[in-house]
Amino acid sequence: MDPLDIMMKLDQIVPYFDPIISAENQLIIGYEVIPYFQGEDKELHNLCWFVKDESIPSEFRLELSNAVLHKVLDKYICSDQSQFLFIHYDANLLLKDDGDSMMALLNTYAEKGLMLKNLILQFSESFVTDHIYELKHLFAYIQTYGLQIAIDDVGQRNGNLDKLAIIKPNIIKVDVAFLQDDDLPQLYQDVHHLLSMLSRKIGATLLFKGITTFQQLNYAWRNGGRYYQGSYLEKIHPEFISADNCKDKVKKDFHHFITFEHKKMKAQLDLTNRINQQLGTTLKKINPDAPYDETILTVAKDCDAFTFRVYICNEAGFQLSSNAEKNLDGEWELRNEGRQKNWSWRPYFFENIVRMNMEKKGILSDLYTDIERDERIRTYSHPISEQQFIFIDIPYNFLFEQDGLL
Repeated sequence: MDPLDIMMKLDQIVPYFDPIISAENQLIIGYEVIPYFQGEDKELHNLCWFVKDESIPSEFRLELSNAVLHKVLDKYICSDQSQFLFIHYDANLLLKDDGDSMMALLNTYAEKGLMLKNLILQFSESFVTDHIYELKHLFAYIQTYGLQIAIDDVGQRNGNLDKLAIIKPNIIKVDVAFLQDDDLPQLYQDVHHLLSMLSRKIGATLLFKGITTFQQLNYAWRNGGRYYQGSYLEKIHPEFISADNCKDKVKKDFHHFITFEHKKMKAQLDLTNRINQQLGTTLKKINPDAPYDETILTVAKDCDAFTFRVYICNEAGFQLSSNAEKNLDGEWELRNEGRQKNWSWRPYFFENIVRMNMEKKGILSDLYTDIERDERIRTYSHPISEQQFIFIDIPYNFLFEQDGLL
C-alpha cells in the first residue's frame, strides 16, 4: 500500500485486539492492539509494518501512531479497564522528542479517567538494544507514570540478553511461531530457559506469542511462560471479548501438560532408584581402598545397560579417575585424558555436591548436550564418601527408549 494513500484516509484505520491469556487463571488479561486499514472493498490490511518502516517520514509514522492511539483509547476508556492494553510504539519516534508528544496524548486521556498502569508500550528488541543507553532513562521516566514496558521478539538476536537487565522491562515477549511441531530445537529451549530465569531475576513477566499449535503452547508452558498469545488460543477481534472465552480449552490443555509432567517425574524417579539400587549392590563388593580406575570399571560393567561413561571427582570438582568409556564394540576401556580435569565450572556442580552430602543419595541431572558426543544426555551422580563422588553418564539412545526421560 502507498503510505500517502493511508495518510489521506486515517479515518479508515480500524484497531483489532489480539487476546493475551494468563497461565495463572486461564483468563484473557489483556490485548495487543493490531492496527488495520480497511479499504473501499472492506478488505483489511495490517499496518504494523507502517510504523517500523524508516523509509516513511517520521512525521507520517507519528501521525499514524497517534491516530491509532486515539481510536484505541476512545474505545478502551469506555470499558472497565480491568485488562492490559499492549500498544506498539516506535522507540525511534519516542527518542525524537523524549516521549513528550506521546505522554501529552496519554495524559489528556488520563484526565478523562484512563488508567495508565494498565497500558503497556511495546517496543522492538532490535532497536532498543542498539540504543540501550539512550532509552534506559527514558523508559525509567515513562514507568514513573505507571506505564509498563514490553520488549518484543526477544531472543532472535545473539548477545542481547544482558542488555535486558539494564532497561528492566515489565514484560519480555518471545515468538514461538517459527518452531514447528516436530522441530522444537533444544538450542532454543536453552535460550528460553535462560530468558525465564532472567525474567524472574529482574522482575519481568515472560510472554510467548505466535502460538498456533498445542505443542507450542506446551513448549511455552514448560519454559516459564506466564502469558500466552496466538490463534491456537484465541483469534483477534474488533472488540473486547469475554475474559473466560478460552478458559475451558486452556484448562483442558494444562491438565494434559500436568499429567505428562507427572509421568516424566515418575520416570526420572524410577531411573534414579534403579541406578541407586544397582550402585548400592556394586559398591558393597568394591574394596574402599581399591584404585579409582578399578572402581569405575566395576561400576561401568554392572551399570552397562544404561551408561556409556563413568568417572570419579572430588568435592572441589577435580577428576580423580580416568574415564571408563564404552567403545564402538561395546567394550569398556580406560581413557586417561580426563584425569585431573576440573568440572566445578558446570552449572549446579557445587549445589549438587552439597545436596548429595546432606541427603546421602544420588541426583539425576536435567538434559544437556554432551560436548564430545554432541547428543543430549543425563548424568547420575552419587556420593562414595563426603569427598568423593561417582558420575554416570546416560546416553540419548537409552533415554529415548524410556517413556518420560526426554
